[in-house]
Amino acid sequence: MADRPISVTMPDDGRIIRGLVSEGAGPTIVWLGGFRSDMTGAKAEAIAAWGKDHGRKVVRFDYSGHGGSDGAFEDGRIGRWFQEAKAVIAAEAGPEFILVGSSMGGWMALLLAREHPSGLKGVVLVAPAPDFTEKLFYPALPQEARARIDSGETIEIPGEYGSPAYRLTADFFRDGAKHNLLDGPLRLGVPVIIIQGMADTSVPHTHARRIVDRLVDDDVVLTLVKDGDHRLSRPSDIALLLDAVGRVTEE
Repeated sequence: MADRPISVTMPDDGRIIRGLVSEGAGPTIVWLGGFRSDMTGAKAEAIAAWGKDHGRKVVRFDYSGHGGSDGAFEDGRIGRWFQEAKAVIAAEAGPEFILVGSSMGGWMALLLAREHPSGLKGVVLVAPAPDFTEKLFYPALPQEARARIDSGETIEIPGEYGSPAYRLTADFFRDGAKHNLLDGPLRLGVPVIIIQGMADTSVPHTHARRIVDRLVDDDVVLTLVKDGDHRLSRPSDIALLLDAVGRVTEE
């Protein structure tokens, strides 16, 4: 069966967030993609295929400024994308769901789970990057770029993995800091599985360990992939992801 296209209109400016739904039984698996990725990436496609094979509903979508959704990437903010994720979940997730977040999507998943939404059954995180704007991205920038951000300017960032350069505003970093999670304890009330590559040069494995430390009361499993990079898109990596999704879905 072909995926069902969805569109969710955001109330603040009418931008349309587009996605795809594979129909099936619950709990629904909600895929939350990473920074500058889209819903047709290898991991998202693998989860959609797994859902079809196992009769599970899968929801995936593009944030504004990403993939098929409206908006300019430069207008994107962590808070803006967080609201879009909430809107898609409200429209499509149904009574029970699982959050599966990759990289920045892991930040989105933790923000969503922190609100203890009714129906949330578990969280799976792949190379999760909560607080990355302030704790990972900004410190790694050249001094000149940091100075420009501090003075309220926009900077250009070279693309990775063959993608084009992109622009980030000072407001992007300011907004990110408003949504930091790792400066205090987190209590989600659901099981959490984290998969993290130890060869990840974008999000170090120490960041995943910090997340585990902050999840003070929750059942957390951390799997470290010794030679895994940030994308974790090799067949063996995807097999770990699908196994994690299966375990959380059946709990």
